[in-house]
Amino acid sequence: MRPVQNPQIMSHQSIRNVAIIAHVDHGKTTLMDKILHHCSLFRSNQEMGELILDNNDLERERGITILSKNVSVNHKGVKINLIDTPGHADFGGEVERVLNMADSVLLLVDAFEGPMPQTRFVLQKALEMGLCPIVVINKVDKPNCDPESAHEAVFDLMFSLDATEEQLDFPHVYGSAKNNWMGHDWKGQTDSVEPLLDMILEHVPPAIQREGTVQMLVTSLDFSPYTGRMAIGRLHRGTLKENMRVTIAHRDGSKSIARMKELYLFEGLGKMRVKEVQSGDLCAISGIEKFEIGDTVTDLDNPEALATIAIDEPTLSMVFSINDSPFFGKEGKFVTSRHLKERLDKELERNLALKVKPTGSADSFQVFGRGVLHLSILIETMRREGYELQIGQPTVLFKEIDGVKCEPIEDMVIDLPESKSGSAVELATKRKGELVNMTPKGDRMILNFRIPSRGIIGLRNAMLTATAGEAILNHRLLGYEPMKGDIPRRLSGSLLSTNKGNAFAYSIDRLQDRGTFFIDPGEQIYDSQIVGEHSRSTDLGVNLTKPKKLSNVRASGTDDKVRISPARKLRLEEALEYIQGDEWVEVTPLSIRLRNRS
Repeated sequence: MRPVQNPQIMSHQSIRNVAIIAHVDHGKTTLMDKILHHCSLFRSNQEMGELILDNNDLERERGITILSKNVSVNHKGVKINLIDTPGHADFGGEVERVLNMADSVLLLVDAFEGPMPQTRFVLQKALEMGLCPIVVINKVDKPNCDPESAHEAVFDLMFSLDATEEQLDFPHVYGSAKNNWMGHDWKGQTDSVEPLLDMILEHVPPAIQREGTVQMLVTSLDFSPYTGRMAIGRLHRGTLKENMRVTIAHRDGSKSIARMKELYLFEGLGKMRVKEVQSGDLCAISGIEKFEIGDTVTDLDNPEALATIAIDEPTLSMVFSINDSPFFGKEGKFVTSRHLKERLDKELERNLALKVKPTGSADSFQVFGRGVLHLSILIETMRREGYELQIGQPTVLFKEIDGVKCEPIEDMVIDLPESKSGSAVELATKRKGELVNMTPKGDRMILNFRIPSRGIIGLRNAMLTATAGEAILNHRLLGYEPMKGDIPRRLSGSLLSTNKGNAFAYSIDRLQDRGTFFIDPGEQIYDSQIVGEHSRSTDLGVNLTKPKKLSNVRASGTDDKVRISPARKLRLEEALEYIQGDEWVEVTPLSIRLRNRS
């Protein structure tokens, strides 16, 4: 839908810029939904469904926020710009960007779980920027929850993160976003989320209007089919006007001159075109082409750059290569190294936590990211766009500090039934994890470990198997420490196909005692494809394309029916964590296969 021309500027109205931060699944996006409904952003008969802001297919499928979103609501004549952020530390690049646009943060905490590893991660970022949080103790309707303990735990966490006295004196509110209420007393249910919105008006400072030459840090990108690339950010100083000429101060120190065409303010879930934008508001600019996140839009005659966005270093790398399997080009549209390079370059523009380096081969690239989830989301997005590629084993990045080889260490929290805690501790300690703390919560146990990043690769699968799928595992980067020694990887070998063709149930049935299969009968396979996991530590070649010989001689007894165990289907992250150094994950729009490099 084309934007509506509206020359009116809301400069007379005070503005509040607020980011919502929390651990994964503590209710950020659900709370945003309820605020949008409360502020009458939709007609009463309009059916919007749940999790309105998670509009990406991957976000809806996984139940997580990957990309930050901006929306604007009006409450009692005040414009509130709300920014939804991801909870996973793997998307820390997103969090760091958007916090630059906020004047305060809403910190959501689960009343049962309390602050979790990624609560700490996002809160630390906000406190370092000098933002004062409003604490929302959510999910107070959960059985066995303790909202007051959760509130105390937040205070202790902020104290440990060296928060200032002003930050420690935080306002707080209790409620249940799912049940659409917030209030000052967790025992007294209210009828709406209005107490929270009132608290935002009371405690969040109005956006500061700074006079002078123009300054705006580009913190996000958008694309419109009508106007092309759009730069999004908060106007730090001055006034922007349509068709104004500006200087783009780039991250590398160079400068270029550009002319802005159209200006937009955020209004509800969309954008409203305006003639000018006052300082303090969030806006989008079209017409300037050559810009990146971290650049400054500044004055034509007296350009002054703002401090660019600092991003944490990647901790993990994978090799992205073109697909050269026998099934190359059957399912995908983009299969060449040129396609792959162009797509990675495009991703670098908006994914700040990502880095790409060439390898010795023109067909492959070394891609660096925050974690397996961070890179797997990129791979999943690419396969849905029609790309075919091969991914190598995830490798942790080491650093040399004072002549000592160091590796990334993470804080890992496992939430699981108390009866299963023994096997979890055993698995983690085998991978050089140190148990720091054990906290009982009802019939569940919270285990705290310090563990090398190497030890986490492949741990999630093993943990779910050992705990019958009950374990919830979260982790965040702590820093670098000296190497912890060897960590045992997968002990079992692979079952490799020796022939190309269709897999027969007869052959799978006869080889079931040799291991677990990843494929179903009738599936097309090729030579050197990994079709299963061997029960021993060595690789074994198997022929699954061999059918049962037919004869006109009756057997003395009746043939037994074929009974085949269900195939073990690996998701993308599981496949990436499963493979060894001499194996590839082949990713196409319709399939995920494992193959040997030889």
